[in-house]
Amino acid sequence: MAEAQVLDIPVLLPDRASAGSLEAIRSAFERLDRADIDRLEPLKRWLLERSELEASVSQEEAVRYIRTTLDTADIGASEAYQEFALQVRPEIERWNDRLNRKLVASPALPELEKEEGYRIYLRTVRGQLELFREENVILLAELRELGQRYGEIMGAVTISHDGREITAPEAAALLETTDRQLRETVFRKLAERRAVDRDRLDALFQEMVAKRHQVALNAGEVDFRDYMYKALGRFDHDPKDAMAFHDSVVQEVVPVVAELESRRRADLGLEVLRPWDLAVDPDGRPPLRPFKHSEELLDFAVQVFRKVDPSFAEDLEIMQRMGALDLACRKGKAPGGYNYPLYLTGVPFIFMNAVGTHDDLVTMMHEGGHAVHSFLSHPLPLTGQKQFPSEVAELASMTMELLTMDHWHLVYEREEDLRRAKRDQLERVITVLPWVAAVDAFQHQIYTERGLPAQAIHELWTKTHERFSTGVVDWTDLEEQRATLWHKQLHIFEVPFYYIEYAIAQLGALGVWTSYRKDPLAAIDKFKQALSLGYTRTLPEIYEAAGTRFDLGQQHIRSLMAVVMAEWRACGG
Repeated sequence: MAEAQVLDIPVLLPDRASAGSLEAIRSAFERLDRADIDRLEPLKRWLLERSELEASVSQEEAVRYIRTTLDTADIGASEAYQEFALQVRPEIERWNDRLNRKLVASPALPELEKEEGYRIYLRTVRGQLELFREENVILLAELRELGQRYGEIMGAVTISHDGREITAPEAAALLETTDRQLRETVFRKLAERRAVDRDRLDALFQEMVAKRHQVALNAGEVDFRDYMYKALGRFDHDPKDAMAFHDSVVQEVVPVVAELESRRRADLGLEVLRPWDLAVDPDGRPPLRPFKHSEELLDFAVQVFRKVDPSFAEDLEIMQRMGALDLACRKGKAPGGYNYPLYLTGVPFIFMNAVGTHDDLVTMMHEGGHAVHSFLSHPLPLTGQKQFPSEVAELASMTMELLTMDHWHLVYEREEDLRRAKRDQLERVITVLPWVAAVDAFQHQIYTERGLPAQAIHELWTKTHERFSTGVVDWTDLEEQRATLWHKQLHIFEVPFYYIEYAIAQLGALGVWTSYRKDPLAAIDKFKQALSLGYTRTLPEIYEAAGTRFDLGQQHIRSLMAVVMAEWRACGG
């Protein structure tokens, strides 16, 4: 692929005054507002100019956000992001609404709709027009600030172990040790530390729910669920599909997970399986530690990606040269991992908290899939065409997890370790589905029932978690910890209703992987073609282009579970 303009991201971060200046942004929007777009060609040029402006301000906002996650204690970074979120972003949203109205009023619009690539973009614009309300501009800015506060709280979580302070990801890695007493000790320490933040997180969430409900009412929606389905552009599935998916998971996936957990309990020689027994190797082998430092992780990722497709490795190498990777865990970093698109340069930024585990390797494959998607869609002319919904974004990342699996021998030289790693990945493909269903179902109830006090929310989560659990894992004397498990799921706080996409994409990814195992070259060609479409087609059309199905049906789920379990058994399960 052609190399994007190389910029040094750390140097780029501190000073892009014009993209963060209200005066400069306002001047640019005013020029667009004065433009004549009554004819097709001027309209298309206007869209390109607007897209360039969107890319500039979006990247400025992205960079400020990234800096807050690199060090949650960095007051300067926090203030810079808050300034943008509370002052600049609201102004941009007002101007975007004004320009959207100008766009749909253009006499040349019918001609534009006939041209390739604009249909979905214009559908999104009309959806934005339907939802925009001036009174929501400040509310949404305040919600972004509250989301940042969540990251600060979670980024400060540490526990004491062996005389030193360790981060939550480092503690989680200890849950893979074969020493059961140590696992329980670490689990309980982490639970006790998180309990310290219980009231703060409950209060934060209550404030978020109240503001989100008001946003929905202001937009003329019955509840925040209906609002978010429109805000997320869910034209191809609705809440009824989600409810049916929840039922299908209970019927088709939970019994499979029960088989996996019962097998784990037997292999460990336990009468009772506890929450701290879920990450240890069931055969009592030491945990997989595929790398010692983040540089080694990146080197492995490049090698593996090159086997899947050489251009994928080139993408990671470009990011490395640009400093667009921060992979190692350290105190003060925000939790989790992400790939953040930077639409101006076309080169995204990957953030992780790697501590040397196999999970970290999978996360690198996942975020690398997002990065490849950013590169492949960057040539599209409009920024809006590169802002694809999560169902498409996660198809890229979750497919990459599976495609790279056939090349993990480059990471794990011992056949035994390789089989363990593959078996672990296949298990997570299955076990992620009930968790996704629980998180999604929980949010459906939170935002349709409304006004629930904190204790009722905890009870609702426990009931929901029980519905999607097997009963094999014993939570005796851990009821309080179980009731607040949802606290650690950042999506619930920061990006509500963004979660069922992981399940939709997981099912789609299994279809691509099945094709890849039969004809790798043809499957990769289709996969790349689908990702290069960005968001210029409907979800079913993009999935079809990738060689898979956009299907949440029970029969489809049943057939995919059979495929995965057959492969799991072939890996020694």
